[in-house]
Amino acid sequence: MRILIVSALMLISAIAVANHNRGHVDVKIGDLSEKGQYGQQVFNQNCAACHGVNAQGTQSGPPLIHSIYNPGHHSNEAFYRAIKNGVQQHHWPYGNMPSQPQVGFMEMTALLVFIRETQKYNGIKTQEHKM
Repeated sequence: MRILIVSALMLISAIAVANHNRGHVDVKIGDLSEKGQYGQQVFNQNCAACHGVNAQGTQSGPPLIHSIYNPGHHSNEAFYRAIKNGVQQHHWPYGNMPSQPQVGFMEMTALLVFIRETQKYNGIKTQEHKM
């Protein structure tokens, strides 16, 4: 019985890790504009703890260099609102994102330049959002 329980727990753990790993991406960084370079620094200082260095995702937060966050589905305004007000969990199983009051508007703008330039470099294009 004990072996059966341990085996079941190992299987459940493996499935949870496997599902989580699909939320990670290998992010390639191309030539960033000056504002994009600044945004990368801001991102890695303020957002990487949850979203991973260069927005690749972690066990605490999703990758932002992902097609779900293409400009046709998550507008620039959606990113500003998420940083300013936080956001309810809706695409990933990581829980709600809290607001980030330490990030000012100019930093948000640079952050977004970094995200959009990196998305483009990684082949993420605007796709029409269909509900």
